Amino acid sequence: MAEGSRLRSSASGSQAGEGHGDKEGSGGGKQEEGDQGVSLKKEIGLVSACGIIVGNIIGSGIFVSPKGVMENAGSVGLALVVWIITGFITAIGALCYAELGVTIPKSGGDYSYVKDIFGGLAGFLRLWIALLVIYPTNQAVIALTFSNYVLQPLFPTCFAPDMGLRLLAAVCLLLLTWVNCSSVRWATHVQDIFTAGKLLALGLIIIMGFVQICRGHYYWLEPKNAFQTWQEPEIGLVALAFLQGSFAYGGWNFLNYVTEELVDPYRNLPRAIFISIPLVTFVYVFANIAYVTAMSPMELLESNAVAVTFGEKLLGVMSWIMPISVALSTFGGVNGSLFTSSRLFFAGAREGHLPSLLAMIHIKRCTPIPALLFTCASTLLMLVTSDIYTLINYVGFINYLFYGVTIAGQIVLRWKKPDIVRPIKINLIFPVVYLLFWAFLLIFSLWSEPVVCGIGLAIMLTGVPVYFLGIYWSNKPECFDKLVESITNFGQKLCVVVYPQVTSSKDEQELQELSSTICENPKEETKE
Repeated sequence: MAEGSRLRSSASGSQAGEGHGDKEGSGGGKQEEGDQGVSLKKEIGLVSACGIIVGNIIGSGIFVSPKGVMENAGSVGLALVVWIITGFITAIGALCYAELGVTIPKSGGDYSYVKDIFGGLAGFLRLWIALLVIYPTNQAVIALTFSNYVLQPLFPTCFAPDMGLRLLAAVCLLLLTWVNCSSVRWATHVQDIFTAGKLLALGLIIIMGFVQICRGHYYWLEPKNAFQTWQEPEIGLVALAFLQGSFAYGGWNFLNYVTEELVDPYRNLPRAIFISIPLVTFVYVFANIAYVTAMSPMELLESNAVAVTFGEKLLGVMSWIMPISVALSTFGGVNGSLFTSSRLFFAGAREGHLPSLLAMIHIKRCTPIPALLFTCASTLLMLVTSDIYTLINYVGFINYLFYGVTIAGQIVLRWKKPDIVRPIKINLIFPVVYLLFWAFLLIFSLWSEPVVCGIGLAIMLTGVPVYFLGIYWSNKPECFDKLVESITNFGQKLCVVVYPQVTSSKDEQELQELSSTICENPKEETKE
């Protein structure tokens, strides 16, 4: 894995990538397209940034997680409290990430922050678990939810066949991978169209909820009924309810993965966060209020497609609108996740933490085809897992683990580098509050679901030997290096990709200076 880093730092003519600021061309002779060469463009403005956050958060969680939140919370009132508190904590985490994003303006999000603050091993473990669990699981869950909502009208009296769900989810993943490989513009258009679909679905749910309240259907919203429990309250179950809710808010940090493609990131990154997180929290809370105006908690728990059941009760012959709208939402969610995951793997490969092939883009389409194909393959493998809610628990637990590590890094960076330039500087009470909530979730999740959490931790720790063998060990046998180089060259020819050109702009120079200033252990990785 370190091979790509060594190749780029050598500035050789044939593969002179510049993962660390070299100005030579990439792919030998591939710069005939002009001064800009082959590169990812800096063209994400404020509106598009908000679209990335909102589009990635509102995927399948709000249509699937209400069942998990309600089941573990034990009452309607507590479930709504969970949704509100989770939104508030998400906003606090987003504020912390906003400071980190403008202090360390690098693509890769929390992977880049953890790597720069805690060193190469910690950063690689974040990348490793994202590669093996978080992204493939997230995309598999959303794709399975898409399949469930598409097939639900065809099986009104029973559940859709499991094999049919998985096959349709695989078709969804393959189609969207092809779209993202073909054109960034196509992927953007798909995102815009299907974001409109998800907003239509949630807007319709909220409006119908208000209509129900006006008609007097608010039995489960009255305080005496809202907190009526149907199971013995347990702290561990409440923690699992928060994990289920956190899955629905997952994606709030995705804009940090594409920081280098943002126009004026010092202004647009925090602005996009300030706009998007309160908007999503509002939509989520009122959507859940709408659900309980049309169905009882027991009906909600028995439904495998909550929004479809809601539509059948209130829309009559027009109930087909709901599953179609939800399917559009989840389809767009898969597209947005594929888009951002490719940037994360691109950043990891650029740092020498993944095979160098994943840091390459197509010479004409400027899309990271190898990273996209890798993401698709790992997600298809994840589809063999049987329980969608177990998948959600995997994602929620591991995400919260590294969210906390990243935000703890914000405090460490304040202590180690108090004088570093911070365009945004929040009060330290915010990361402290987040970390307290984070510790609550981790402790009681481990106590309540030790097997699920233990499997997630075990998967993460498998990255330790991979790091030392693939990255830390620099003097690998020559035959191994030649094999890696041969595979890389074959992949380049197969996908028609090269290393992207990095321009020698002031932003890039400042980025390099920031990285060298923040990193405390430059000898930890072979590439340095």
